[in-house]
Amino acid sequence: MRYTVHAVTVLALALGASPARAQNPGLPVYNQGVPRGIGLYGDVAFPNDEAGGGTVFGVTGRGGFGAFGVTATVSSFDQDGPGGSDVSVGGTLNYKLLGGPLVPLSVTLQGGVSYLKLSEGFLPGEEVSAYRFPVGIGFALVIPNPVLSIHPWLAPRVDIAYQKAGDASDTDTNFGLSGGLELNLLNGFGIHAAYDRVFAKDVADPATFGIGAHYAFRVPGL
Repeated sequence: MRYTVHAVTVLALALGASPARAQNPGLPVYNQGVPRGIGLYGDVAFPNDEAGGGTVFGVTGRGGFGAFGVTATVSSFDQDGPGGSDVSVGGTLNYKLLGGPLVPLSVTLQGGVSYLKLSEGFLPGEEVSAYRFPVGIGFALVIPNPVLSIHPWLAPRVDIAYQKAGDASDTDTNFGLSGGLELNLLNGFGIHAAYDRVFAKDVADPATFGIGAHYAFRVPGL
């Protein structure tokens, strides 16, 4: 039944966003550095069966302010099986440890949180609240060329998932890893893709693959 799939997803899934995008359920956790200016990202992701299956759509706003970056994401997770979609909200705070205009390598510390309230819990009529707290570090390169900027990145993390169903609650901590590629044109438009996997202890590893497009607005002084 659908509530069983939800329960497994909450307990085992790396909810999945970077500089990231928010780490909402089913979306990859993006951590490719602190952006310059303000950006708008659109994503579609495809979780594996262990992550609930189905399709996820997400919209993320991100901003960079010197060494600090923030993101906010709203996403809709339509899992396999009957029933509607679940809406999740999330965000990240990022701090640039290394990197600059003349340094192609950047290292970014990231902490995030996401929230999802499922309409069905372990039992009919029971609600489940799920939180996720990814904390990690991202390593990214910027490879410029005359046409576009190539931006590969890799980000290991500690992935903490907390869920509450009625009077019962559970916390699960695992190692997570995400990585991806951005291609950015000089006019601010770009496309991106990422893969995310959580190495779960007692169940098969939940994973997801996401693709999308984005546009960056340059703001003088940022």
